[in-house]
Amino acid sequence: MRLLLIFLAFAALLLVPFFIWGDAFEAAYAGESSVRWLRGLGAWGWAAAVGLLVADLVLPVPATAVMTALGFVYGALLGGLVGAAGSFLAGAAAYGLARALGRGAAVRLAGEKDLVRAERFFNHAGGWAVAASRWMPILPEAVACLAGMARMPARRFFLSLACGSVPMAFTFAALGSAGRERPVLALGASALVPLVLWFAVRRLARGRRP
Repeated sequence: MRLLLIFLAFAALLLVPFFIWGDAFEAAYAGESSVRWLRGLGAWGWAAAVGLLVADLVLPVPATAVMTALGFVYGALLGGLVGAAGSFLAGAAAYGLARALGRGAAVRLAGEKDLVRAERFFNHAGGWAVAASRWMPILPEAVACLAGMARMPARRFFLSLACGSVPMAFTFAALGSAGRERPVLALGASALVPLVLWFAVRRLARGRRP
């Protein structure tokens, strides 16, 4: 129960910036505004976009709009790579910060029983949650924080994080590159591809075990 409350607290903290600055960030970085912003930065636009996507950890950045603009400005391949890097680094930062608290602090926050349950979940099935959460609003970094608190094995976390971040970034970059705005298609593809990719990776990893 305490773990659920912590998850809701993480989500609530991430929602606060949306209520305060959400409209301003939407106006500045959504649609054509995002394209103009990237082009105005010249050769360093890609680096600024990575920083903006990482800042999504604490700010109400319209990440999918930024990824779409990356595809529009840089093309599907380079735009997808930049978007994937930003999303991956945001998840890695959330995981690293939460894990840095240490198990003692995690026990005090969640309680021994709930923490053991979380550790069991993230050690066995957490990859699905991490991969699938990347396409959702608010949830990605909250899930990454919980994975860090539960000390999910780093290799498994980063693998599942990549399984979610990479397909999502390339999907939106491809839509931007094609000059189309189809959020329903993009969200649907981004929801399914991470799950399929993670399942394939899990099967491959199991097949290689002695």
